[in-house]
Amino acid sequence: MSIQSRKERERAQREKLIIAAARELAETEGWEAVTTRRLAEEVEYSQPVLYSHFKGKDAIVTAVALEGITDLAAELHAARTAAHDPAAALAGLSTAYVAFAEQRPALYEAMFSRHVDLPFATPEAPPALKEAFGEFVAAVRPYAHDTAPEMLAEILWAALHGQVTLMRGGRIPREVQEHRLAVLLARFTQEPAGSGRAG
Repeated sequence: MSIQSRKERERAQREKLIIAAARELAETEGWEAVTTRRLAEEVEYSQPVLYSHFKGKDAIVTAVALEGITDLAAELHAARTAAHDPAAALAGLSTAYVAFAEQRPALYEAMFSRHVDLPFATPEAPPALKEAFGEFVAAVRPYAHDTAPEMLAEILWAALHGQVTLMRGGRIPREVQEHRLAVLLARFTQEPAGSGRAG
């Protein structure tokens, strides 16, 4: 192995270590605890070494968010493709999304609430973003009818994100989330008015 290859591998390993430390620290103590000084202590590298990888905290949060979106895309895909019919695929994806947000609150916050330098909803979006959104599109496509599947996917994502955010903030009760989700999914899977299809 060349010296250059070894240096690149070591650099990639340091980046992964920094991202993992930021994720763990955020989940245990919140994002306020994630500072370059604290991360340098956690990973046992100097602050200049951290800055050689990331410009600052925002860049670290962005890297954490992108890693989280990659994880989410894989979980949504697994849930959707394990289902035996379109309704079960939609339910599986939605349940997996809510579970992901509930089990990793700080990671979810980095992905969808904090400021990150990721181009959402543009052709320049990273592959992980496109893959995660593509899972939503695939899940709602059987129910799109005259609506663009991408728009319907945005509506489902917004509804799930709203539920998660409101539950976390104590604005809506957590105890009825299962029923709330069932009502939402029933609205997505019902035939549109005037479709003329036989029951």
